[in-house]
Amino acid sequence: MPATPEERQMVRLTAWVRGRVQGVGFRWWTRARALELGLTGWARNLEDGRVEVVAEGPRESCDALLELLRGDDTPGQVTGVVERWSDPKGAVVGFVER
Repeated sequence: MPATPEERQMVRLTAWVRGRVQGVGFRWWTRARALELGLTGWARNLEDGRVEVVAEGPRESCDALLELLRGDDTPGQVTGVVERWSDPKGAVVGFVER
C-alpha cells in the first residue's frame, strides 16, 4: 500500500529515551537504525541519564524509528520514550552520535 501524503510529509522527531541507555551502545544502534530508514539527525547522551534522539525525514520513517526505540530489541533497557514532533530544520547531514 503506497504511503499517504501525511506519511510522506517531512518532519522532525525529538525523542527522549530513559532507562539503562547510556554505555550500552544505544546511540550507535540508534544511528544504524536511523540510517537504514534514510533519516538525518543525531543521538546524544544527556546529563540526567537519558538519550536525546533528533531525527528528520518522512513521517513514516520517523514513526518507524520511534517504534524501534520503544521496542524490545534495543541495547540496554528502555523504560520510557517521550516524543515531540515539529517542522524539520534541515540543518543536519547524515546521522551522528554526539
